Amino acid sequence: MSSTTIDEPSSDVDADGRVPEQLVAEYRENGFVRIRGVLDAAEVARFRAAAETYLEAHRAESLEQQGAFSQLVNVWQHDETLRDLSFHRRLGRVAEQLAGFPLRLWHDQMLVKEPHNGVATEFHQDRPFWPHANDRLSLSAWVALVDVPPERGCMTFLPKTQHLADLRRQDLHEEDDLFEADPSLRWLPRVTIPLRAGDCTFHSSRTGHMALPNSTDQARLAHVNIYMDEATTYSGTAHPVTDPLGLTEGDRLDDDRFPRPWG
Repeated sequence: MSSTTIDEPSSDVDADGRVPEQLVAEYRENGFVRIRGVLDAAEVARFRAAAETYLEAHRAESLEQQGAFSQLVNVWQHDETLRDLSFHRRLGRVAEQLAGFPLRLWHDQMLVKEPHNGVATEFHQDRPFWPHANDRLSLSAWVALVDVPPERGCMTFLPKTQHLADLRRQDLHEEDDLFEADPSLRWLPRVTIPLRAGDCTFHSSRTGHMALPNSTDQARLAHVNIYMDEATTYSGTAHPVTDPLGLTEGDRLDDDRFPRPWG
């Protein structure tokens, strides 16, 4: 019997920067979705080179070591090429299609899991870490700049957890912390999504998720754009992004420091 190879489409995003309604429905039902080919091969090469250069230049003075991963925040403010990725029109338009309302960029971050890093980023929600109020669900675009199979540290999600509000923030280094906050979550199905370079996942800020260890010889390079409801106000709680800005509780996060350049 002869075998047949099924060629998957190279991109889920059309020329107008939109994805099929089936993927929108999947995101809204489960709290996450994979979008294939959000970047083409030339874009991947350009942004990966810029990310590698930026990482080496800033590793010592501005890299926040998390143990499980390394993080550089708001790279759009410092590197013109990576700014193009943070302001990528296709990413922004897909994010607004999934959310169903206008968004602003909360911040970007480069997340690097070094080779042979045996530490997982444990299950957590993003939203409890952020000083946001009066907002609808924010979401993140997690863009793979290298191939990310499970052994290189791809993401695992807990479907349908995006509706869980009011959980305390979780410890990214404690395997059971999210499940101690809500023991029922331990028995949910877990969906692991490998990505090819140029693919991304979008996930709601309340969707429980984790990232596996990187057991390979290659660094896992991911660029994350975090989008928030354009009506979001400052809650007054501490956060590295807002602490230096002199904000008062109730201020809208709607100036040029939180742009929406995708139109």
